[in-house]
Order: sequence, then structure tokens, then C-alpha cells
Amino acid sequence: MSQMRDPTSNGPRNPARPGGVAAIVRNTAEALGAAAAGIIAMAVVAALGLWAAGAGDLPGGAFLRVVAAVVVMAAGGSVAVSGSAGALARAAATVDAVPLSVTLAGALVTAAVFLLPLRRRTAATGRGLLVRAAGTAVCWLVLLLLLALAARHSFRVSVGSGLADELGAALGATPVVAFRAELPATLGTGLLWVLAVLALACLVSRRLPLAPAPRRVHRSVRPYAYAMVLVLLVYVAIGVVVGVVVLATRGQPAETAGTMLLGLPNLAWLALGTGIGGAWHGHLTGVPGLPLPQVLDQVLRTRDGDRTLDLGALTAYDSRAWLLVAVAVVVLLAASYAAAVRRPAPAPLWRHALAMAGSLALTLLVVGLLTRISAHYGLALIGVGNLSGLGGEFVLRPDLLRLAGAGAVCGLAAGLLGGLPARGVRRPGGARSARGVRGAGR
Repeated sequence: MSQMRDPTSNGPRNPARPGGVAAIVRNTAEALGAAAAGIIAMAVVAALGLWAAGAGDLPGGAFLRVVAAVVVMAAGGSVAVSGSAGALARAAATVDAVPLSVTLAGALVTAAVFLLPLRRRTAATGRGLLVRAAGTAVCWLVLLLLLALAARHSFRVSVGSGLADELGAALGATPVVAFRAELPATLGTGLLWVLAVLALACLVSRRLPLAPAPRRVHRSVRPYAYAMVLVLLVYVAIGVVVGVVVLATRGQPAETAGTMLLGLPNLAWLALGTGIGGAWHGHLTGVPGLPLPQVLDQVLRTRDGDRTLDLGALTAYDSRAWLLVAVAVVVLLAASYAAAVRRPAPAPLWRHALAMAGSLALTLLVVGLLTRISAHYGLALIGVGNLSGLGGEFVLRPDLLRLAGAGAVCGLAAGLLGGLPARGVRRPGGARSARGVRGAGR
């Protein structure tokens, strides 16, 4: 009877293993679907954010090219900016920042579409997952290459007033800005980006069908990966709520919407880092061309070197910044509890606390690297400085050692305090897990 079984039936099998043209076509389509869905999500969010920020009025049909450049930057790519203003003037611009709203949208959609077919399968070997991830990464790189080729343009820019524009035209000093994606750097970091997204998606997924050997490792790592993703997403959700309130109660709705659609996680994760004791260093001069909350503008604006952005600096300008500490306490305790109850078996409290400490320290290191900003533009006549009001600089660098240290200390405390109430919770697995909890309590 088994020989007469329909090979197209939905019985137990492992479609992750290569087996014929149909399987190859199906896996290729699924890989292309995951990559394309992520790229489309990033492009939509980038386009909406740029349109809200006023980039829809860029001359020379530059809008779609700028959208492509923002998607490239969101995937970790590099975009070189250059400028000229004729024989008498020089225009200069550099931008090194990650629009994390665009990044987050692409990561969530790519991960969801990548995992969707796997959840319908009975088991996946490590080799099968690697093959699927490799296929998705290749499709992603091809699409990213097409975007990088489109992310190049040059256009004239206004220097701020009709008189200044007329003066620049008369002197042959009309600024022209050009940008282009740097292909090697873009493809290299883009590959790391998509592999990191797929790896994290597999770590966090509860219903990933793994064979017994990798399943044991996955079950021990997943609770802490889940907890860290939960922390980051909760902070973004809080940022959305705050942004909607600001959007409804204050002026400049377009600027607020643009900030939310392009850089909301940048601000939300700065709040996480400063709330637990981390710090960034930087400065702000002139007009940086990037929308900023007023408190950050006040803390960082200086002409005398870098300033430190931390909890003390924020509370000096706004005492409500202490709320960041309360939010961090609540979110981290909830994440610690969630990680503890998702462990397949109870663990000593000290081991849970150490795992939380290491996980949060690593998470804060990644947050620090993702929130770096270096943006500068200006116009100089005959090599003499920036014209007043025609340039600006915004630099923000993470203090990685302080962020990692704060993450380790706060993670350890959250692990101890959040793990205590989880010791008596009944885990999936029924009576055996309950007996394990009672044994751990002794």
C-alpha cells in the first residue's frame, strides 16, 4: 500500500531536501518571495517617509532615486554624496546613518515571509535551512544590486533664499549634489544584513520544524533571543504611541510623520540605551537637514566639541526624562519573565540572570552600532568656510563600552528580579515541567 501513496500528498516529508525540478522551482519562488516582500516593504516605508519630509519636490525626477538610496542605506549599504558649485564655490555633503524604520519594516516582512512555508513542514535539517537561507540571500543580493544601480542621481539645490540663489547663479556657484551607491560595500553589508535577519528569525520562531539535534540548541537559545526582540519592538511600539500623540497635539505634522517613518527606532532605541545608563557622544551645528526632537537639539547643539548624550544630560533640559528609567525597568522585567517561562526546563536563577546579562549587553552593542550618525553639508565660496545658514553637521557616536556595561548590569538585575516569579509557572510540557519547577525550587 505504501508504494501506491500519492507523492503529492501532504503526509510527513521534508521538502527542504532538494528533490527534483518541482522542489527547486518551489524553493526558488519562496526565496524570491521573501526577498522581494522585504524590499517592497522597505521601499514603501522609505517613499512615505521621504514624501512626508518634503522630498517629493526634489528636482530632476530625483525622488525615486532617493527612495532607492534610502533603501540601500537601510540595508547597511553605503551611499557616496558629492557636490560642486562651479569654479568659485564648493559644495560638500556626507551622510552616514541608518533609517531604522525602513530597516525594521524590511526585516519583519522578510522574516515573516521566509518562515511562513517552513511552518507547514514536519522537520527541517540544518542543511535544508542553510540551502533555503542561501537562496533567499542570493535573491536579496540581486534585488539590492538593482536598487544600488538605480540609486544614483545629480540635481541642483537651493541655498535657502531667492537672493542667494540669484547670487550663486551670477557667480557660477549654483550647488549641484550627486549621490551614488557604492556597490562593493553595499553588497557586502547587504549580505550580512539579510543573513542576520534570517538567523534571528529562525532563533525567535517557536514553530520552526527542526530535527531533534538542532531543536535542543534552539530551545535553549530562543527564549533570550525572543526577549531581546520583544524589548526592541516594545520600545518601537511606545515610540509609535508617543509619535501619534505629538502628531495630534503639536504642529508640523509632516515633519513628525517623516521622522516616524524614517527614524522612529533610532529615537526609541536611544531612549532604551540612555534609560539603562548608556551614552552617546556627538555635536550639532548649523542646520543638519535631519528632523530632531527639541531635547536632542538642545543637548547636542554646540560649537565647542562633542557633548555627551545620557540620562543626566537629558534630565538637565527636561526632568521628565527620568521616565525613561521607569519604562526600562518595566520592559526589562517583563522580558526577563517572558524568557524564563519560555525555557523548556527551569534553570537556576543565576544562570538565567547571566543569560539575560549577556543578551542585553549584546543587544545594546548592536543598538549602538545601528544608531551612529554622521551627516554634514555646506557651501563655501572661494574656499572660505560655510556660508551662514547654508550648512550643518550632526554627529552621534555610541559609547560602546558604557552601553555594554550598562546592558550587562541591568540584564543581570532584570534576570534575577524577573526570573523569580517565573520559577513557579507551569511550562509547556505538563506535569513533567511542573515537577521540574518543584525540583528546582528545592
